[in-house]
Amino acid sequence: MAATDPRARAERRSAGELESEVLAALWATDRPLTPGEIQAEIDGPLAYNTVHTILKRLYDKGLVLRDADGRRGAYRPAKNAAELTAEAMHEALDRGPDPIAALQQFVSGLRPEEEKALRDLLAGGAG
Repeated sequence: MAATDPRARAERRSAGELESEVLAALWATDRPLTPGEIQAEIDGPLAYNTVHTILKRLYDKGLVLRDADGRRGAYRPAKNAAELTAEAMHEALDRGPDPIAALQQFVSGLRPEEEKALRDLLAGGAG
C-alpha cells in the first residue's frame, strides 16, 4: 500500500472552496475568462481539468454563464458576489424553523459599521 503525504492531503481543497476561488477569479475581472486564464489566477497548483470540472459544476448550478458571443469556452459569473451572498442568506433564513429568531441572532452579531449600514439601509439611505 502506497504511503500518502499528509501535507498533500492538507493542501487539498474541497469542491466548495475551489468553486469559491473560481468565482472570485471571475468577479475580479469585467470580461469572461477561459479555464486556462482562471487556472493562472488561482493560487497553488491546480490541473486544467479540475478547473474545467469546477466550471461545469458552477454552470450546472446556474452560477456561471458560458460566453456565447465571445471566445469559445469563456465563462462569466451569473451573479455578482453581493447577489450570491444575499441569496444564500435568504435561503438560510427560509430553512430554519424561526427566521425572525435567526435574523435577530445575525443582527446582534454585526460589527458597529455593519449595524450602521443596516440602519441607514432600513431608513432608506444609501449606507
